[in-house]
Amino acid sequence: MLKDQSIYWNPILETLPQEKIQALQLKKFRRMVEWAYNNSPFYRRRYKEAGLEPGDIRGLEDIEKVPKTEKGMMREVQQYEPFPYGDMLAVPLEQVTAFRQTSGTTGTPVYQADTWQDWEWWSESWCYILYAQGYRDTDRVFIPFGYNIFVAFWAGHYAAEKLGCEVVPGGVLDTQARILKMQELRCTAFMATPTYVLGMANAARNRLGINLAKDLSVQKITCAGEPGASIPTTKRRMEEAWGAKVYDHIGATEIGAWSYECTEQPGGLHVNEAFFMVEIEDLETRQIITEPGKEGKMVITALDRIGKPCIRFDSKDVIRWANHQCDCGRTFRLIDGGVVGRADDITKVKGVLLAPTAIEEVVRSISELGDEYEVIVSKKGDIDDIVLKVEFLPGKEREKEPILSRLKDHLRVKTNLGYRIEVHPYGSLSRYEVKAKRFKDVRKKGG
Repeated sequence: MLKDQSIYWNPILETLPQEKIQALQLKKFRRMVEWAYNNSPFYRRRYKEAGLEPGDIRGLEDIEKVPKTEKGMMREVQQYEPFPYGDMLAVPLEQVTAFRQTSGTTGTPVYQADTWQDWEWWSESWCYILYAQGYRDTDRVFIPFGYNIFVAFWAGHYAAEKLGCEVVPGGVLDTQARILKMQELRCTAFMATPTYVLGMANAARNRLGINLAKDLSVQKITCAGEPGASIPTTKRRMEEAWGAKVYDHIGATEIGAWSYECTEQPGGLHVNEAFFMVEIEDLETRQIITEPGKEGKMVITALDRIGKPCIRFDSKDVIRWANHQCDCGRTFRLIDGGVVGRADDITKVKGVLLAPTAIEEVVRSISELGDEYEVIVSKKGDIDDIVLKVEFLPGKEREKEPILSRLKDHLRVKTNLGYRIEVHPYGSLSRYEVKAKRFKDVRKKGG
């Protein structure tokens, strides 16, 4: 295990001068490279192929010598032992205490191994987020998400407890029951995706006749999963509906919770530079961008995650440094406007990254279904809606219900999303001779 815990959990870190933060980051980065080199066969192999030894990292200018990692690599290594994580793992398997996985939208999900120390790191990262957003031991926090293998708000739950908040888990309740329970218990805060925040508002207004701003006690909402909370018009709509402050945060299963908005709402998000090192790489030149205002692709290192290290990870997120500091007094740098977009073509639906190939993989795995299908993503009010149109092979319609149940289950496991399934007569869906257009995102103009 890594030692010297004192450099992890110091509450003064948020206000250190930048030069001291960078000195700390360099110390942690060098240690993580050495840890990975000595304990992870994947990283050792990768660094040796690049001719890199841990001692080669002497200053911040040397960090670019370290090869980047990508999500595809994380998937690829899972074919090796130890099962199911592969040889990126940097601790003995018996030290893994928590399993999480990505949504698998670009193929096989990435399985994330965390030690107990890693999970404490996760919750501590989230403590920075929640404290910056005004969470205190006087809050009663509702968590309205389905607790499963996707990381979602797991760490947010434990961080709220760590701060002394009272936590109310609402995973098995439906939307209306969640709203009523929040009203009954006078909850002061909750966490959800922007889409669900707006969806709950619609349900309260249209189904329950409840005015959330007047009838509930919610004062603050922490969002994740999609960029809405960093988009001024969407943030305003959520805040008006709930009569509460809405705050953004960004994280990922394989990275961690790396940025957060504070109560000053400065038009950007702080990078948690105590626990993460963020670089911005020019999309064309691949040079590291240090000046504010110029967009590039984020390359990120989790500086304390030891079970399955995340070192110079190519996140595909497009961000830019802000040209101002925050009035909150924190010296952690800001990214302007949150994540601007992605460097690839993955679409976000209901806060989950979705690739059309993931749906194709599931549909084609059901032998009773025909070759053709169609996916339409639209908006029903403020909520994303996904329709999947399929055809049954002739003679298979008699088995409709169990097949559709299996299809829905596989889609949920593969993509972490729910679908409205429409069964169309065999041969009725469009056929293509060259390039097919089976995925239609009509939320976008011309989609």
